[in-house]
Amino acid sequence: MEGAGPLRYERLTAEEMDERRRQNVAYQYLCHLEEAKRWMEACLSEELPPPTELEESLRNGVVLAKLGHCFAPAVVPLKKIYDREQTRYKAAGLHFRHTDNINYWREAMSHVGLPSIFHPETTDIYDKKNMPRVVYCIHALSLYLFKLGLAPQIQDLYGKVDFTEEEIDNMKRELEKYGLQLPAFSKIGGILANELSVDEAAVHAAVLAINEAVDRGVAAQTMAALRNPSAMLLDLREVLAGAYQEVLHRAKLEKGSNARNRYLQVIPEGEDIYDRCLTQAEIQGNINKVNVHGALEEVDDALERQDAPALYRALQDPVLALRGLQRDNLDWYLEQLSTDREQKALELGYVDLLEQEEVEAGILAANKKGEEERAMLRAVSQINAAIRRGMPAETLEALTDPAAQLPDVYPLAAPLYQCELALLQRQHPRGELVQEELFVAVEMLSAVALVNRALDAGDADGLWSSLVSSALGLSGVEDANAQRYFEDLLQLKGQSREAGAEFLSWNDIQDSVNTTNLSVQDENDRVLAVRLINEALVQADPEKTLAALLLPAAALPDVALPTARRYHDVLARARRLKAQATEDDGAVLWWEEIQEGVCRANQDTVAARRMALGTAAINQAIKEGKAAQTLRVLCNPDVALCGVVSACAAAYQEQLAALMATKRQAGGAKPIWIRHRLTDGAEYYLSLQTFEGSWQRPCDGGLNTTHLSREEIQSVVTQVTAAHDRERLWASNIAFVVRLQARLRGFLVRREFAARRHILREQRPAAIRIQARWRGYKQRRAYLERLRYLQGNVDAAIKIQAGVRMWQARRKYQERLRYFRQNIKAVIKIQAFVRANKARGDYRMLVHARSPPLSIVRRFIHLLEQSQHDFWEESEVLRLQEEVVKRIRASRQLESDLDLMDIKIGLLVKNRITLQEVVSHCKKLTKKNKEQLSEMMSIDKQKGLKSLSKEKRQKLEAYQHLFYLLQTQPVYLARLIFQMPQNKSTKFMESVIFTLYNYASNPREAYLLLQLFKTALQEEIRSKVDNIHDILTGNATVIRLVVSFYRNARGQNALRQILGGPVQEVLQDKTLSIRTNPVDIYKAWINQTESQSGQKSKLPYEVSPEQALSHPEVQRRLDISIRNLLAMTDKFVSAITSSVDTIPYGMRYVAKILRTSLAEKFPKASEEEIDKIVGNLLYYRFMNPAVVAPDGFDIVDISAGVALHPDHRRSLGSIAKVLQHAAARKAFDGENAHLCGVNRYLEDTHNKFRRFISAACCVPEPEERFNVDEYSEMVAVAKPVIYITVGELINTHKLLLEHQDSIAPHHGDPLHELLEDLDELPTVQSLVGESVPSPADSSAEQVLSQLSKMEISLTLTGKLVPAASGEESDTRSLLLSTKQMLVDVIQSQPGDSLPEILWTVASEHEEAHHDHLVRRRALRDAQTPAKLKRNRSLAANSQLSLEEKKRKIIRNLRRLESLGLVDSAHQYQELINELAKDIRNQRRYRQHRKGELLKLRQTLEGLNAKTLFYEEQIDYYNQYIKTCLDNLAASNKVPGKNKKLQSLRYTAARLFEKGVLLEIEDLPLSQFRNVIFDIIPCEESGRFQVKAKFMGVDMERFQLHYQDLLQLQYEGVAVMKMFDKAKVNVNLLIFLLNKKFFKK
Repeated sequence: MEGAGPLRYERLTAEEMDERRRQNVAYQYLCHLEEAKRWMEACLSEELPPPTELEESLRNGVVLAKLGHCFAPAVVPLKKIYDREQTRYKAAGLHFRHTDNINYWREAMSHVGLPSIFHPETTDIYDKKNMPRVVYCIHALSLYLFKLGLAPQIQDLYGKVDFTEEEIDNMKRELEKYGLQLPAFSKIGGILANELSVDEAAVHAAVLAINEAVDRGVAAQTMAALRNPSAMLLDLREVLAGAYQEVLHRAKLEKGSNARNRYLQVIPEGEDIYDRCLTQAEIQGNINKVNVHGALEEVDDALERQDAPALYRALQDPVLALRGLQRDNLDWYLEQLSTDREQKALELGYVDLLEQEEVEAGILAANKKGEEERAMLRAVSQINAAIRRGMPAETLEALTDPAAQLPDVYPLAAPLYQCELALLQRQHPRGELVQEELFVAVEMLSAVALVNRALDAGDADGLWSSLVSSALGLSGVEDANAQRYFEDLLQLKGQSREAGAEFLSWNDIQDSVNTTNLSVQDENDRVLAVRLINEALVQADPEKTLAALLLPAAALPDVALPTARRYHDVLARARRLKAQATEDDGAVLWWEEIQEGVCRANQDTVAARRMALGTAAINQAIKEGKAAQTLRVLCNPDVALCGVVSACAAAYQEQLAALMATKRQAGGAKPIWIRHRLTDGAEYYLSLQTFEGSWQRPCDGGLNTTHLSREEIQSVVTQVTAAHDRERLWASNIAFVVRLQARLRGFLVRREFAARRHILREQRPAAIRIQARWRGYKQRRAYLERLRYLQGNVDAAIKIQAGVRMWQARRKYQERLRYFRQNIKAVIKIQAFVRANKARGDYRMLVHARSPPLSIVRRFIHLLEQSQHDFWEESEVLRLQEEVVKRIRASRQLESDLDLMDIKIGLLVKNRITLQEVVSHCKKLTKKNKEQLSEMMSIDKQKGLKSLSKEKRQKLEAYQHLFYLLQTQPVYLARLIFQMPQNKSTKFMESVIFTLYNYASNPREAYLLLQLFKTALQEEIRSKVDNIHDILTGNATVIRLVVSFYRNARGQNALRQILGGPVQEVLQDKTLSIRTNPVDIYKAWINQTESQSGQKSKLPYEVSPEQALSHPEVQRRLDISIRNLLAMTDKFVSAITSSVDTIPYGMRYVAKILRTSLAEKFPKASEEEIDKIVGNLLYYRFMNPAVVAPDGFDIVDISAGVALHPDHRRSLGSIAKVLQHAAARKAFDGENAHLCGVNRYLEDTHNKFRRFISAACCVPEPEERFNVDEYSEMVAVAKPVIYITVGELINTHKLLLEHQDSIAPHHGDPLHELLEDLDELPTVQSLVGESVPSPADSSAEQVLSQLSKMEISLTLTGKLVPAASGEESDTRSLLLSTKQMLVDVIQSQPGDSLPEILWTVASEHEEAHHDHLVRRRALRDAQTPAKLKRNRSLAANSQLSLEEKKRKIIRNLRRLESLGLVDSAHQYQELINELAKDIRNQRRYRQHRKGELLKLRQTLEGLNAKTLFYEEQIDYYNQYIKTCLDNLAASNKVPGKNKKLQSLRYTAARLFEKGVLLEIEDLPLSQFRNVIFDIIPCEESGRFQVKAKFMGVDMERFQLHYQDLLQLQYEGVAVMKMFDKAKVNVNLLIFLLNKKFFKK
């Protein structure tokens, strides 16, 4: 067996398994606590304690009562909750009144209709007696409220949250302390559906139909399933069918994912169908959620369109359950909800639907606003009335009404309010002030009142606060003038009071503020002027700078308008220099510095104008053409030209004139302005007309471009001076210059020559083509001349050509003839090669053609002639097969006899045991207890399926036959698996199927289990897989079970051998660091830098992968990690690819079946695609989990309590990721683009994986591997035994009854017969034979559960014996003889088809050829040993003449056609194909037939040994029975004497009293005393002769066998007849014989 070896690492001890189970239970309960906590937080919108403290926090019931208020506010008002803030609880602990909170919660659950089966008791919470039940109730409540649409759905967090080991241990101890059992949380949906529905089965079926429709993904079908009345779903809307499908599909996927996550671990409760399917409550909840979403979309559409009527209709949708809708507030609804929608869009950054709670809150807010608006209008009306009445007190009282929504008013200013508001009211066109006008007026008047109050109190701070108040609305109020405002207003207040005015008005206050501001302004002008100049300098606007300089307050002299630009530049540069010197960017220039800058700017202006005038003089001198004048002006110091030499005056004049001549003015007019650039970059402009200068570019025209600038003049002067100096230098070195020129000319000539040569070499092909064209032209011209000559002498040319051709032909023929004669042997070889080549072509056609023609078959038919003993071997195989079947029948008969002997022995033992209990009652035998004694004799003390009665024995045998059929015919179980839901099929596989095959504990069962896997996988691919990639994306049932089976103890050792080495190397390498995430590498680098330097890094800690990769250090570390990763991955690849023989045989065989099945189902799929799927099985599913988590698969030895280091786990995860990508040939891109350098390595590794997959799939068939064939079962002496629980047996029987039409569609199938033998489904009590308490007893369910777990053993036997088909044997013999005769006919007579040969009369030559063939075969047969002589019928056929054979062939063909083996319409091509097949397969067929013969002979030997074993067992059992009977008889003999047992004599009346005799037909009871029965023991033990006498006359004799009595008792026959008249009680007769003859 694969994976055999030491078992110390293969399974946990019982204590360890129990400890792990308790740990899992504690973790599961903590997860449920966390789920309940998060759900309650979502409902209450408040934070709750962590799950480890949640139980304690629930005891006071406050949280539970608040939860009740959420879904039933009428039942649990907030004011009724005791200690709502938990101050009493935190101070003094629990109080008895806290129980009221718990009761409120229970009342709320009853109010909404949660079934009471879920409700916990008050003491369960308050006294913490059963907190798991409380959490269980919260889960049920969440599902129920979700169904009603009153609460969100609770999350499934199993496997998604982490708890410390300490928390898990504490919870484990807590559960053990109270001895609590965790409720079945996964069953809540089903229980809730059962409690709430009328027809549980109908609801269940409807819900499952909905789940199936959701899986199919067709919205119409899903909607039809939802509308099923049995599903009891409410408020379905046709328009939302697509949304229902999408939401339900997403919910089902999430629930399935959570279920898979949960069942990765061992969980105390078993998997339920609703662990992966949606319950009725969940479906209704999701429907409600979709309906609400649809209604909210309608609300959103109405808000988008600003359609008030549509909004009101949408808000009236019942699913929203909005309370307090008022038609009058519709505009408010539209405004409020639109505002909420816009606010939510601003917060989220995108437009989203308002939630149901947000809509409800908006409705409440709008209702509130509407009510406030109506109250406000009433209050405003009262205010206007009070103002008109002119009473300040009434006006003040009306203004203080809160409904008016006005600012606060002050009683001290009542006259002010009355006066001012009356004035406004009179000025209003309608004579009525509206609320907005009142609000503004009152707000301002209140602010004026506060100003007056502050002045009266002398409160400067209060006054300032009032002045800057937005309500007062003053303009020009400045902080710096606060004290001045106070002083001036205080003075004004005194003056006003003297004038008789009590209050300052708003205008008085504003005028005072303005006056104060003006006086302060005058004081600050001078400082402001300097500040303005500095501010102007900051801006690039010279006009602002000039305006600031010209301010009178600045008092700066000599500021000229034309110099504005220069002022700005000089002062700005001075400010920058000051800022640099003081290192203060805010440095400003003071007045002295500004004055200095202005003076310097004026000086620069004078110097620039002189330079411009000097430049203009130079231009004028150049135009006049006088060199001396030009030289003079060039020497002007204002122009400051350098390098002017008097000797070059003429050259200066010439070059400058030439340069001036090159300049042209664009356009017709000639501008008068010239631009000059100074050394500091400034530009100065001079007018040639007025000779006035300016720093601003003139706006009245363009610039003169014909004027030479100073820079151009300086450049010409420099060039001319340099040329003058250079000429003087050449003159001094003329000889050297001549030599240099000569060298340069030589270099130029050589370079030109090289370039020419290079061109010719590059153009060589072109030159050749030119030459070829020329030669062609000359040749064509010569050809045309020759052609004209020949055309002129055509006749002579023809005669010459004919003579030459004749001479050439004769010479060639003679040479060829001489060549053939010289090479005659080679010619023969060539001819033989050609013939062989044709023969090979014909043989290829014979081998590869589906229907080869008769001519091809005839060419090779002689190959069959040399192996005539093959036909004898065929007959011998048939004979041996018949003999094997006969022996099997005989063996079965012996086995049946052996079972019967076993029953007899059991009857003897049983009868002995029963009598021992009856003996104590024999002395009390009276008429009253006759029936009781008979019952005691008939009661079977060994009850149940194993009891010794005919009915139970038949039931037991029927189950043994059934499970034998299921075990040996895998097609039934394979179909059954796919008739059940996935969760049930998994449980069925694990609990029943693996038990049925004893977990492949021996070769036979390993072979049969593989046959089941093969059949199931082929069935799944055939019926479930529509796309080749479904195997990868789906969770194939068979593949999951195969991997789970072979990855346990039997495959764990293989995984350890394959992966142990490289995994250990990764764990032991302390320096290995593999990080492929750039961000992780970047953070590790930052952490390392900070820990080494002790200083915080200046680099940001949170970066994107691209930013991280921009650092060279990160790139360097990534390259090192990739090199380490590839090096370690190589070791894993080597270990995996070299471990083909280590992989369990079953895994390899299933991979082979997967490969072939996919290739057959998808013939267009490439080999690479199929190899990817097979690789997914062998690597990703089988090996990859062990690479990622070696500690979980016992790949390495890890001490208890020690976990893998995170670095090691990360390294193994990276290696597994690369291996996974390589196996699937998936390149790194997208987020993993930084690993694209690994893609080449992935390609190479993928090729290695493909070779590995091909090698892994090359495995022998299971028959060869396990040495099993169709006869192995027949020769096995030991029968297979399985151990199965009563519950599993009943469940299997039930599933077969439910799905028998699907798994066995033909009514003649053996499965139907076996199920009919078993009749109806038994109960646990009937199979166990134990009584169970009544259902009312609380212990009944527990007792029944324990009994269902009781194991029973079944010795599997087959009911049906393979029968030898004489008809099939005759058909094969007929086909064999026909082929034999056909071989002779085809060899003797030619023809294109078989009918043509058979119906064409043979010629004498063909008859002679046939006779010669027959004589040659007879001569060969005479030399054959007698044992190898052919079958007589075949030999007789061989002696027939050709015509006789043809007639017999025709008769045989008609019979074969009637059997459907050949077809005359196809010209009996089937028979030709059979002959071609024989020719092709003769070698392999011979070997197979020899193996078959050997196997049959070995089978016969095994059957003979088995028969001998059974015969010995029968002899032993007979001897045992005889010895038992002899011992029973001997116990009644007198010790020490060899006397026979005495006969017994009873009257019929006495036997009637004993209850042995029941009646004698036609004889009254009064005559019984005249009838005497003599019971005489015979020589043979257990045989008795009974004589009957009537009135002393011998009447009849009856032979009585003790074994026959026991057999009747076994068959349940209570009464038997003797002498065909006397009826006897069998049980009491046995008792009498035992008592009198066997002393029992």
